[in-house]
Amino acid sequence: MHQGTRHEKLVLLGGTPVTSAMRVPGWPPVSEATAQRLADVYRSGKWSFNGEMEQAFSREFAAYHDAAYGVFMANGTVTLECALAAFGIGPGDEVIVPALTWLATAMAVVYLGATPVFVDIEPATLCLDPVKTEAAVTPRTRAVIPVHLYGSTSDLDAILAIAARHDLIVIEDCAHAQGGCWNGKGLGSYGHVGSFSFQQSKTLASGEGGMCITNSAEIADRLFRLKHIGYGPGVRQGHAKDTPPPGLVCRNYRGLEFQAVILRDQLQTLRQRITTYNASATKLERLLADVPGLRVQARGRLAGPQSYYGFAVIFDTPPLVDVPLDLIVEAAAAEGLVLEPSYGSVWKHMLWNLPDNAYRIAEGGCPVSDSIGTGHCALFLHWWLDNDDETLGQIADVFARLSANAGVLKNYRSK
Repeated sequence: MHQGTRHEKLVLLGGTPVTSAMRVPGWPPVSEATAQRLADVYRSGKWSFNGEMEQAFSREFAAYHDAAYGVFMANGTVTLECALAAFGIGPGDEVIVPALTWLATAMAVVYLGATPVFVDIEPATLCLDPVKTEAAVTPRTRAVIPVHLYGSTSDLDAILAIAARHDLIVIEDCAHAQGGCWNGKGLGSYGHVGSFSFQQSKTLASGEGGMCITNSAEIADRLFRLKHIGYGPGVRQGHAKDTPPPGLVCRNYRGLEFQAVILRDQLQTLRQRITTYNASATKLERLLADVPGLRVQARGRLAGPQSYYGFAVIFDTPPLVDVPLDLIVEAAAAEGLVLEPSYGSVWKHMLWNLPDNAYRIAEGGCPVSDSIGTGHCALFLHWWLDNDDETLGQIADVFARLSANAGVLKNYRSK
């Protein structure tokens, strides 16, 4: 880190950049070995229908996260839908979801005709607040979906205890949590089902793709049938052996062998990358500890290692609390650091178009989530953590410059 650069002008304000070449690791990773395996699958003509690569990846991914069964699917939205459907959740039911999450968490509930109930988040972790969760339970509540968000983990001990008291299903939304642990055990293995996404930006990425993991043989069977038009596991296409359980409306949500090949190869290096991400995050936390106006998202009480889909920074104290988030993002980009705004509260998102009667906001509202969503949080994605000490120092210098220039920056407007 270059202490002398921390108080200089931002590039946006006419200064010189922290560095002329901020190192940006490429994403997603590519390799010739994976390309060859993809070519082999292409030539084989066996591209779908629970193929060899899909089965192998499902087993290995589940085992990595300390679960007995893995069911591979088309994406991380249908995994949530199927996880809820496996327990018969539908019209008349309520499902608690955090106010701060990607809207797919809530839309999966809506797809089944159930009602999402938005509950506020903890200020430190930005994950579902257990106290407010229990207060939001009603006789209609059937399930809760804790989301392990950005670079943190929901308080699973507290949420599981609440679920046990009220006989609720727990679906862990692990879209950001590949490779993460809680109290030494893989995320996704604590709830009734863990739901993962392998979309382009994720820590394991295949463009699209998803996985449900579970420790229940019965639920694994239902999940497989839900995504594979009713076929049971191990049944050859066109040779169904039995009928799906009554009321189980099955879909075609299958993933492909191509996705499984890419993900299986990436899984081999996941532990090493997670170790690097955690070490880098620890260094950044130390480098940013004395920068006024910002704080780093807390990892979670018993989280470790953390999965670090993103490294989130919250600007909710002076001097940065008064700077519009779009200016923070613009100024960081001019220095070479790409930041993304937080999602914000789901029902305020541009893509959320449901009427007010299609969802419920828990009593008392969601002031913490609303505050984050009005411009107090931004993050950079995990590949920035795959960096050397010099670049990590440069990243910290960017944030320090933002803080030092806050007084001028808050009055700046792009021409």
